[in-house]
Amino acid sequence: MLNEETRQRALDALEVLDTPPDERVDRITRLAQQIFNVPMVSVNLLDRDRQWRKSEIGIGVQEVPRADAFCEATIQQSGALVIEDATKEDAWASNPFVVGDPHLRFYAGHALAAPCGEHVGTLCLLDTKPRTLDEGERRLLQDLATWVQTELAQQQELDHAAVVQRALNPRELPQPAGFTVTAGSAPAGGVSGDFHDVRLRDGTLRVTLADVMGKGVGAGIIASAVRASLRTAPDRSLPTTVSEIDAILEHDIGDLNMFVTLFSAEIDALTGQVSYVDAGHSLSFIHRADGAWEHLNSTGLPLAMGMGEPHGVGSAQLNPGDALMSCSDGLLDLLDLEDPFGQVDEILEAYGMDGAVDEALRRAVAVKAADDVTVVVVRRKS
Repeated sequence: MLNEETRQRALDALEVLDTPPDERVDRITRLAQQIFNVPMVSVNLLDRDRQWRKSEIGIGVQEVPRADAFCEATIQQSGALVIEDATKEDAWASNPFVVGDPHLRFYAGHALAAPCGEHVGTLCLLDTKPRTLDEGERRLLQDLATWVQTELAQQQELDHAAVVQRALNPRELPQPAGFTVTAGSAPAGGVSGDFHDVRLRDGTLRVTLADVMGKGVGAGIIASAVRASLRTAPDRSLPTTVSEIDAILEHDIGDLNMFVTLFSAEIDALTGQVSYVDAGHSLSFIHRADGAWEHLNSTGLPLAMGMGEPHGVGSAQLNPGDALMSCSDGLLDLLDLEDPFGQVDEILEAYGMDGAVDEALRRAVAVKAADDVTVVVVRRKS
């Protein structure tokens, strides 16, 4: 039985209730919808008398009475609560969200814990059709819930590991003919596990940005290992390299609730053709010459999730005047999350494409950003 006063104090200490949308959490919601192929996904926090949604897809309502919420039962247990068909269970058949809009049939939720261990919310999957969830999918739901917990909890600064973060950055950036490459990091005083790497080999530019979900020196060690693995055998194909790193990480850190989001792209310096693997990172975009933004979709799960699924390969085309941009989630702290593209457009207009990275890093240092900020931009000249 939960101690409600203790639980509420833990929730209040997070200082998340009634805050604006956060891309850090929204991208996990999008990823969950993509993985489980459900119409509705929600990250919920259970306040005194209401369930408030920090992030949602397909629902359209930000809060509901706590007494009616399925998630009230979810926070009472340690594992996932799975209701395959609510109309066939006496405890749920008369629930207002079953007999009325949105006429729920399927529910799967996993509790979210505050750093002190109290259950303060849930990550849940919803459908208007009956469904099942096998053991592997339950474990994956738990992994995603752990990721949400990491993002909701404020991270401690790790001053003593800053040197590791700096050592991961390339000293010189290749500049193939017809392209400009700009990249950099602004350490927050510790190691979040961000790193970037840019290499040119046989007319192909390989650009990588990764972020270890975790904190402390361990995250920096893992980031260093991933970077070394990417550089060890440059002749391997990108999907093969990512699959091998995934297997190694799952073996080494699979029990630590740590995983790695990664974006790695190969750009043909003659044609501008882009092939990429996005392992749950989902923070890479193409800024077109006409000012339009194009999101590069994730092609697979974060590394070390333990599912063993191959990562797909995405493709795009960099035309003259276009730019490929990838960032770590630390950049999101510097932007208005209700209109991040609008703010980036203002920076681009004021500082130009090649100066935008330096300006982003300058702002990160000026505000003493709580998380490392890493940005990579590859622009094809007009």
